[in-house]
Amino acid sequence: MDVQLVILAAGQGTRMQSDLPKVLHEVGHAPLLHHALRAGQALDPEHIVVVAGHGGDAVAAAAQQVQADVRAVPQAQRLGTAHAVAQALPALDGAGGATLVLYGDTPLIRPETMRAMVGGLTRHAVMVLGFEAQDPTGYGRLITHGDVLERIVEHRDASEMERGVALCNSGVIACETELLRRLVPMIGNDNAKGEYYLTDLPGLARAEGLSCGYASCPENETLGVNSRADLARAEAAFQARARAAALGDGVTLTAPDTVYFAWDTVLGRDVSVEPHVVFGPGVTIETSARVRAFSHLEGCHVSAGAIVGPYARLR
Repeated sequence: MDVQLVILAAGQGTRMQSDLPKVLHEVGHAPLLHHALRAGQALDPEHIVVVAGHGGDAVAAAAQQVQADVRAVPQAQRLGTAHAVAQALPALDGAGGATLVLYGDTPLIRPETMRAMVGGLTRHAVMVLGFEAQDPTGYGRLITHGDVLERIVEHRDASEMERGVALCNSGVIACETELLRRLVPMIGNDNAKGEYYLTDLPGLARAEGLSCGYASCPENETLGVNSRADLARAEAAFQARARAAALGDGVTLTAPDTVYFAWDTVLGRDVSVEPHVVFGPGVTIETSARVRAFSHLEGCHVSAGAIVGPYARLR
C-alpha cells in the first residue's frame, strides 16, 4: 500500500519560552522534527508534507535537511489539527493508498507502531493510535470493542465508567487517502475553541457505515513536547532507548547511564565505551574500538580496533 506522510509542525510552543519554533528544539542533538521524519521514512512514503506555521522557513529548511523532496506548506492561521491537515491536502492531489498524520513535536513514535497503524487499514477505513496512560486525566478515551474503535470521548464528556478506561487518544491517525480528502472538509468547529479537530474524523467515518480501528503503544512513544520539562523527559527517553539498542547490538557500555548518544551515532559490534562519554552528531565507530572515559566525540570516524582517550576531544 502506498503511504503518504503528513507531519503537523505549526505550533509556536509558547510554554517553551523561546523564539525558536517548537519542532526545532533538539533531542539527541537533532530537532524534534528530524526524529518524526526519520521514523516516518521507515514506511518509504510516496509523499511527505510538513505543515509549518511559526518560523515556517526555518522549519521547511530543517525538514529538507532530512529529505530534500519534503513539501512544506504554511498554516497561516492555526485553527486546529483538522485545519492543519486541510492545508496539506492539495499537496496530496492524485495520491492514493494511506495517509498517516504525525506530530513534529512527538519524537519517540517507533516505525513498528506506524506500520501497525497503516497495516490496520486493510481492515478499517480509519486507524487511531492509543496509549495506556498512567494518569488518564484530561485525555480523550478510546471506547473499543474487540479491534473496533466505537468512539472517542473527551474527558470532560466521559461518564464515570468511561473515565475508568485507561486507553487514551494520542491524536495520531491513519486514514485511506481518498477518504481523508473527502471527510476533512466536513469537519466542523462547533466546540468551545471554535477549532477544527481531526479527532472528529472517526465519527464521520462511522456515520457512513465505515469501520474504525485502533493500535496501541507504550505511553512514552506518544510524549509530546510542549515545555522545557517535556523536552528533558523526551531526551531521557531517547537516551534510554539508544543505550538499550547499543547493548542489544553487541556494544559494551561499562556505565550505560553516563553515556550520551546523538540521533545518528553508529557503533560497531564489540565497541567498548567507558563511563562519561558524550557522542555529538556525526560519529561512526568501527568494530572492536574502545572509547575511554570522559571523552567527547563529534563529527568523526574511529577505525576498527582504535583506542580513543581517556579525556579525548575529537571533532
